[in-house]
Amino acid sequence: MLVCSGCNALKKTWNAITGKEFSGSAQQLAWDGMDAYEDGDYKEAIDQFQQLKDWYPFSKYAILAELKIADSHYHLKNYDEAVFSYEEFEKLHPRNEAIPYVIYQIGRCYFDQIDTIDRDQTPARMAYETFQRLDKQFPNDKYARSGTEHITTCVRSLVGNEYYIGVFYYKSKHYKAALHRFMTVLSDYPDVGYHQKALEYIARCEAELSTEAEVN
Repeated sequence: MLVCSGCNALKKTWNAITGKEFSGSAQQLAWDGMDAYEDGDYKEAIDQFQQLKDWYPFSKYAILAELKIADSHYHLKNYDEAVFSYEEFEKLHPRNEAIPYVIYQIGRCYFDQIDTIDRDQTPARMAYETFQRLDKQFPNDKYARSGTEHITTCVRSLVGNEYYIGVFYYKSKHYKAALHRFMTVLSDYPDVGYHQKALEYIARCEAELSTEAEVN
């Protein structure tokens, strides 16, 4: 059984996807998967690598298949599937040399989904936390350095959202809620272009709240 699971073992297996019988080795599936991947045919790559995992789970190529399935999902912008695959890889192979890359790619899956400041900031927050984790765990790795280059964009999106909501509350005359948002801009995030604006709105909110207190 161990011999049959090796890279040179041959199997004849019915492929339910293609409707054909496959006879080949783990190495051949790996080559076919990489050919499809390098040609940009990521769906075919996923198919080949998934077959490799299913038919030769103990092959030395199985780890490659796991990683390239995640990469293929990433290129297809199937971000949820990619994150799941990368996280599974990290759980199964925590000491693998590819882990810095894997964590970076998790961050990129979230980073690539960052939208305008008026939208849900979950992707920006998750990307920020992932790149921070990468830098903490592997501070000298090249992928950690690449990740830190994206952190400013994440922060700018997060602080921009706080500022945007603060302005909305201010215009709606919810001055306490607005004040809280502008204070968060100052306290929780480095200055990426919003501090001076937040300070100005803080002064306005305090003035409005003072006026309300006098009237009441």
